[in-house]
Amino acid sequence: MAYALSHLDALEAEAVHIFREAVAERERPALLFSGGKDSAVLLRLAEKALRPGRFPFPVVHIDTGHNFPEVIAFRDRAVERLGERLIVASVQDSIDAGRVVEDNGPRASRNQLQTVTLLDAIAEHGFDALFGGARRDEERARAKERVFSHRDEFGQWDPKNQRPELWNLYNARCRKGEHFRVFPISNWTEMDVWQYVARERIELPEIYFSHQREVFNRDGMLYAVSEFVQRLEGEEPFTETVRFRTVGDMTCTAGVKSTASTLDEVIAEVATADITERGATRADDRVSEAAMEDRKREGYF
Repeated sequence: MAYALSHLDALEAEAVHIFREAVAERERPALLFSGGKDSAVLLRLAEKALRPGRFPFPVVHIDTGHNFPEVIAFRDRAVERLGERLIVASVQDSIDAGRVVEDNGPRASRNQLQTVTLLDAIAEHGFDALFGGARRDEERARAKERVFSHRDEFGQWDPKNQRPELWNLYNARCRKGEHFRVFPISNWTEMDVWQYVARERIELPEIYFSHQREVFNRDGMLYAVSEFVQRLEGEEPFTETVRFRTVGDMTCTAGVKSTASTLDEVIAEVATADITERGATRADDRVSEAAMEDRKREGYF
């Protein structure tokens, strides 16, 4: 009888291999968890790779203090269900300590401030590998990342000086103080993620599905009304049926009009989308064509 893997089986097998390889090669890994769909898939893949034992690493969340409350509630439920250790690094703590300075005004965002909080957490806990849910299909800087992506002693990434990766051979050697960002689902697409969520029946924050919400229009995007976002003159709130394709800081993450309330309906919607999830919903990626790459060079996710 012929034996063939489905494309999801093949992607899952590759991700499981990456998890096991990183855990075997590095002493102090951690898993970065935003509370989004890619992070939720990472947790399921970690279970496939490492159960029945506990994860040999903690789950780390960088909390801007301006997150969607539904996502924070989901984060806590997910980690409690797994019985794993959660480390929360707070951007507010970085502000209070004078490590970063918060901008003011209607377009102020804490999103970029996360970099300092993340690098401080890496140094404090001595992490030498951090699993992340970035995918190459999201945008051009993430498309350049290696699966085992080296960061220097300052947490910086040099896209012009990356290590070759041949087939599934990864180079995980680094000096003390350096670390790796490891991307087990780098080769997945947004559609792969949604199909895997459906196959594995993975719970997600409810904001991924259509719901009625008070929003306002800024630069053609629909932002949720919240205490964290100061509206400009003329940005009047109204109620719209929306869902979110990404989850992030409320100050830079927008929703899209959608009636997709089930996994099948979301998958059908993604299949016909003609703009990427980040292009459709993330103001921080509209600053410039190289906005993400600039942030990643400094140590961003």
